[in-house]
Amino acid sequence: MAESDPKTLVSTQWLADHLKSPDLRLLDASWYLPEMGRDARAEYEATHIPGARFFDIDEIADLRSQLPHMVPPVEKFMSRMRAMGIGDGHQVVVYDGAGLLSAARVWWLFRLMGKFDIAVLDGGLPKWLAEGRPVEDLPPVIRDRHMTVQRQAQMIKDVTQVAAASKLKDHEIVDARSAGRFRGEEPEPREGLRSGHIPNSKNLHYQDLLKKDGTMKSVAELEKLFQNADVDLSKPVITTCGSGVTACILDLALERIGHKAHAVYDGSWSEWGMYNDLKVATGEA
Repeated sequence: MAESDPKTLVSTQWLADHLKSPDLRLLDASWYLPEMGRDARAEYEATHIPGARFFDIDEIADLRSQLPHMVPPVEKFMSRMRAMGIGDGHQVVVYDGAGLLSAARVWWLFRLMGKFDIAVLDGGLPKWLAEGRPVEDLPPVIRDRHMTVQRQAQMIKDVTQVAAASKLKDHEIVDARSAGRFRGEEPEPREGLRSGHIPNSKNLHYQDLLKKDGTMKSVAELEKLFQNADVDLSKPVITTCGSGVTACILDLALERIGHKAHAVYDGSWSEWGMYNDLKVATGEA
């Protein structure tokens, strides 16, 4: 796969070359765990790539759910995107302030809504800044744009579907959390959750997919990582993590290597770890 692919991942050079394109829309989807001590919106307002809109992962979500930042209803997604001037015919590029942490979640969410002209900025804002490329603190000029949505139900899994996959072993379930959390040796950052992993799941920490500069490893390296994690790529794959954010980095990697049957468990460990009637495994997979 080419280094820059406007449906998966684009380089900072690609974005610089297309920054003034009238059909490009740029999203800052920065999001951080509380312990990181960072304010994503404040950072966006101080410094963002020219023309970027702020995509609030915690607000453009299903706020009726007790789980964090679950997929929003279709109508809410459409209305929020229209208010941000994003619609049909746009090429969207999404980035975050960590390099690659939360941007893939928004990439996946657009695809779930049937919008495939979206890519993640490889290396994110840190790489853009390191290269001395332009930034601003101005709010973008917004013009309404109509958006049509066709939800792709096969790209998301609920707890019942994941429980069945765990039991039947007809899917590979791949967990993006750290090895310590996966094995149940480290406490969960969210209170009230059990430690461990979904039975019959495999572990591939999302950080293993990234180089030191925050860019994603090559297609060949990604394939090897999945194989080394004992993931049978001939099966459909369900990705999971703590709350459905970093699972999408695995999902992006699977798309990069040409694996087509992959979906995200939206509730992830925030849901599975909460219910005592769901089995939990500990130790190595």
